[in-house]
Amino acid sequence: MKYAFVTGGSRGIGRAVCIKLAEQGYHILINYKSNEAEAKITQALVREKGVDAELLPFDVSDKAAVDAMLGGWIENNKDKVIEVLVNNAGIRQDALLMWMTDEQWKSVLGSSLDAFYYVTRLVVTGMLTKRYGRIVNVVSLSGLKGMPGQTNYSAAKAGVIGATKALAQEVARRGVTVNAVAPGFIRTDMTHDLNEAELKSLIPMQRFGEPNEVADAIAFLASPKASYITGSVLSINGGLYS
Repeated sequence: MKYAFVTGGSRGIGRAVCIKLAEQGYHILINYKSNEAEAKITQALVREKGVDAELLPFDVSDKAAVDAMLGGWIENNKDKVIEVLVNNAGIRQDALLMWMTDEQWKSVLGSSLDAFYYVTRLVVTGMLTKRYGRIVNVVSLSGLKGMPGQTNYSAAKAGVIGATKALAQEVARRGVTVNAVAPGFIRTDMTHDLNEAELKSLIPMQRFGEPNEVADAIAFLASPKASYITGSVLSINGGLYS
């Protein structure tokens, strides 16, 4: 049985990705940290596609939780294979560096960079054994160009970009690809506090993106059709930055 594991899968881009991968025939493992109600909505939407969906609630930045929940699932499901991993989880805690707290720095890096390390290390072993796998990391425009007020978030996503390029070279011979998508301003819960009317004037397409527009790109990179693409970062930002 072939599975896709999506971190931060309860809402926004994560939910859209779960649905798109379900349409490709994958059973879905939906990770979330605390919002069980939204995760169950995603689970129902995935099951409407005729595949199964399991909920895996844990904090991806907590090594012990990752090992217990994800490691436990892998150990107890030898007949199931995680072919696709989408590292989507991440948080913003914006502040100018001079006023940033240690907790704001550590929590934002933990949710993206530490999580990439803890989760991917567990999943990639099985992919290498099977000689097939797709890893897609959701990074950000902030990780490419840097954004004021987001030193922590920019550092976290830039770190994942570097890790994407390095890991891609480590696993390519085994049929495993590692790519990243870098969304710009996408209309999700994470951007609801931003001034959309003001910011969209900076975007050549004059609008925020939609979660499905990111999910479509991820679904392609997660498919067999993207077999010769690895170590790449795809910008999805309406022409704002390239």
